[in-house]
Amino acid sequence: MELLDESIVPEHAREVKAEARAFAEEHIAPNAEEYYRSGEYPWEVLEAGMDAGLIAQDIGEEYGGRGLDLQQVLAVAEEFYRADAGIALTLQLASFGAEMIEKYGTEQQAEQYLRPVAENEQITGLAVSEPETGSDLAGMETRAEKDGDEWVLNGEKYWVGNGVEADWVTLYAKTGDDANNRYGNFSMFIVPTDTDGYEAEHIPEKMGMRASKQAHIVLDNARIPEKNLVGNEGAGFYMLADFFNNGRIVVGGHGLGLAAAAIEEAWEFVHGRNAFGRQINEFQAVQHILADMRMEFEAARALNWRAAEKVQTDDHGGFWASMAKVKSTEVANNCAERGMQLHGGRSVLVENRISRVYRDVRIPVVYEGANEIQRNLIYKQAPK
Repeated sequence: MELLDESIVPEHAREVKAEARAFAEEHIAPNAEEYYRSGEYPWEVLEAGMDAGLIAQDIGEEYGGRGLDLQQVLAVAEEFYRADAGIALTLQLASFGAEMIEKYGTEQQAEQYLRPVAENEQITGLAVSEPETGSDLAGMETRAEKDGDEWVLNGEKYWVGNGVEADWVTLYAKTGDDANNRYGNFSMFIVPTDTDGYEAEHIPEKMGMRASKQAHIVLDNARIPEKNLVGNEGAGFYMLADFFNNGRIVVGGHGLGLAAAAIEEAWEFVHGRNAFGRQINEFQAVQHILADMRMEFEAARALNWRAAEKVQTDDHGGFWASMAKVKSTEVANNCAERGMQLHGGRSVLVENRISRVYRDVRIPVVYEGANEIQRNLIYKQAPK
């Protein structure tokens, strides 16, 4: 069964898609169960991905990357997440947030921070969410106060991928208190993780995507140079809003890869097991379930790839990105649930990939903006 075929993929993205598939088959899939059980950070797989030229390569060629565009990154995401979501998330978080340095930062920032990531000498992370605040970007409380030629950071960040492992993070903090400009009170900063006052620890074990590590960060009078402000003061919210349009397309790819894994597992299982004197796939009810799974998957994939083009051409990007994220991640949940049902009692065994997929699919419906928030954005941003 070939669900992630290249026919829908733009021609320029097919080569990197093939690279990602070969890498996933060799390095991700064979290690998925081991890393799920151990919950360890998959350094060896990450380093192999670096050697393969598949990590942080959305950074431009002028800074040492391959300049992969959004459609190419989506093609990679589909392949990686079909193999294993936890390892895949680690690989794609290695440069998460760095794109904002390339787009809004200074040349000095790009050379000092972006180039080492593109050349796979460092990894980074993005610190936005807080213990009490998730999707409300204008409700964050971590503050950055100007003191001479430095910024002083105080507060907490939560769900920070690579918050412990990263060399530096792009951090979102409050810099103003204008009640009439709620969205203009935030800025973005580059924060090295060896900064005094930066303390990070891993969040306790998650139910899924266990090979990806998230951190709880505490900032206690952490001082960074004035020059570590990214772009203009007060523009952080708008930087993130644009960044997340791209991110939501890629998260849609997370859902597509997971949905493909669920369908493939279910298909293989029902075509190789007997019940009541017949092969399971011969029952019409089973055929209908598989037909529904396939239809929903194809609809989600078509939407996701159309949305990728819309975001890339800046054609109502927020509207399309939110639709793609919601549809693809919710189809993944449905396919995993139906796949579990078709597997029967064996579905709960960790050794069966469907059980890991079932745990993993619950996570993308929340990150990059919970799907309930996305529905608000779909309504508000719908082209009139």
